[in-house]
Amino acid sequence: MTAEMTRLRVDAEENRDRIIEAARELFAQRGLVVGMREIARRAGVGPATLYRRFPTRQTLIDAAFSAELTACRRIVEEAVADADPWGGLCSAIQRLIGLNARNRGFVDALITGEPSSTVVRHRQELLGMLQSVMRRAQEAGALRRDFVISDLLLILSAGRGLHAGRPDLLPAAAHRFASLAIDGLASR
Repeated sequence: MTAEMTRLRVDAEENRDRIIEAARELFAQRGLVVGMREIARRAGVGPATLYRRFPTRQTLIDAAFSAELTACRRIVEEAVADADPWGGLCSAIQRLIGLNARNRGFVDALITGEPSSTVVRHRQELLGMLQSVMRRAQEAGALRRDFVISDLLLILSAGRGLHAGRPDLLPAAAHRFASLAIDGLASR
């Protein structure tokens, strides 16, 4: 391989990394409403370069949220592994809302993504895992009987409103919101 070919491959990889980083930053700040041209501009590449690396918006979304998917999976796996299903569920809700607060676009992608996307496929699997924790918590008498998995999506969707407040207050607001949501889920 020539030095020129090696340099081109390195440049292409650097462009890809800059595009993903720009997408992560913009999606986290403003959600999925950010345009592809704006992402290309932030990354310092042309739109053609962006589309060569990511032919569809969804492929970019999937690449941009790979770290969040890993974090989300870890949260859910820890909830499933917790011997106390109520404690595991509460921890998962608290941490998922915190993740949502740090990245506005991630929950948008989870809730509204294309059915064929990596994010949505992971969502289905993770929701199935959380549903088993919910059943165990209900059987233990800790979680209200009428709670269903779509209620969890409703809570996460409502948490998207946290971004309307001051950014410096977001972590505290996310914690408070999660605490209130969990209070409402407890069996009475």
